[in-house]
Amino acid sequence: MATFSHLNTILSPTVLILFITLPLSKAVLDAHFYDQKCPVAEHIISETVRNASIYDPKVPARILRMFFHDCFLRGCDASVLLDSTQGSKAEKDGPPNISLRAFYVVDDAKAKLEMACPNTVSCADIIAIAARDVVTMLGGPYWNVLKGRKDGRVSKANETINLPAPSFNVTQLSQSFARRGLGLKDLVALSGGHTLGFSHCSSFEARVRNFSALHEVDPNINIEFAEKLRKKCLDPKRDHNAGEFLDSTSSTFDNDYYQRVMAGKGVFGSDQALYGDFRTRWIVESFAKDEKLFFREFAASMVKLGNVGVIEDGEVRVKCRVVN
Repeated sequence: MATFSHLNTILSPTVLILFITLPLSKAVLDAHFYDQKCPVAEHIISETVRNASIYDPKVPARILRMFFHDCFLRGCDASVLLDSTQGSKAEKDGPPNISLRAFYVVDDAKAKLEMACPNTVSCADIIAIAARDVVTMLGGPYWNVLKGRKDGRVSKANETINLPAPSFNVTQLSQSFARRGLGLKDLVALSGGHTLGFSHCSSFEARVRNFSALHEVDPNINIEFAEKLRKKCLDPKRDHNAGEFLDSTSSTFDNDYYQRVMAGKGVFGSDQALYGDFRTRWIVESFAKDEKLFFREFAASMVKLGNVGVIEDGEVRVKCRVVN
């Protein structure tokens, strides 16, 4: 998960109309939803994710980011998986989602599930289970994923403006999370997902080059770390793959992210803001000191996020990229 969003946009009054509130769903989800209907579901998904990660180590971070980006728009309805059509540009082609990858992993799991249990396991549940599996696989916590989601039929690229930007401060972040029924603890815990992943220069270059009229570099960033980032992004227009890992242990799910933020080495402005604001600073410090606490709170917040905006009148797609 490189970030919640790579979009840094000034919001106009017309854009503000796009903001929607996604309360926690009243739909009843159940950890044992597939026990009778498709008992092999979680095994198939876990095996598919694990095999894909062997060939591409970036798969775990990409799957986790996919889950966040799906749930943060229309709720956890797999709308992020839908392909654009001739008359409608879908979420995956919105500016913040252009860098999303690993859709093929979900497609592969879905194809296997359709053979084992036709028309049973939703694409939305596949993403939620896969997100848990990649965290656990890399040393993070395990939690029982609540299941029974339905897949949505609508996906709009222009709604991706609602994804939190990497330049957001805590007030902006907390407002964005609150619209999804998530609090400050959820904000800080879920930001810990940045312990996995990589970011391209476009998401943080403004912090280390021409930051403001008064500062060449963001004054909240460790100066040596800023110089390292500058060297990584000498010519981002030429090298689109240049960037930085979000964590010094980016292939392990741990609490190193919070320790780096405390040291002024948060890659995004939104990361560093968590330590600079008194409302969230103490939570960052708590997670940095106690990894088990972070794991418990991350798992709890993932369950909570997974219940955002769950729809009751959707469908179970046969193919995740198109509606039935």
